[in-house]
Amino acid sequence: QVQLVESGGGLVQAGGSLRLSCAASGRTSDSGAMGWFRQAPGKEREFVAAVNLGGSMALYADSVKGRFTISRDNAKNTVYLQMNGLKPEDTAVYFCNAAARIAIVQAGSGNYWGQGTQVTVSS
Repeated sequence: QVQLVESGGGLVQAGGSLRLSCAASGRTSDSGAMGWFRQAPGKEREFVAAVNLGGSMALYADSVKGRFTISRDNAKNTVYLQMNGLKPEDTAVYFCNAAARIAIVQAGSGNYWGQGTQVTVSS
């Protein structure tokens, strides 16, 4: 089992920045790739970004390219999502996901999910 705990959400004005963190614990060998999804009220959960184990490959949704950056610190079993240039449409609950491979994370098929952290962007 892998446990994921997100943090760093909050309320920010449009154009501002936030950094989300997701700390993994437990059987982290099962969570080679990690990523972020988000779900806005009344909408389906959508892929945001993912990174492979070594940090050499990152994938992003078109809606966040150039604004968000995913990174990881394997010594801390933690993945980060730096969000710059935030827009009101980025408002959502952000979830961390982990799986053996980045393609599985991107598909939202990873077995491990965090509880989510709320990000609210005011206009």
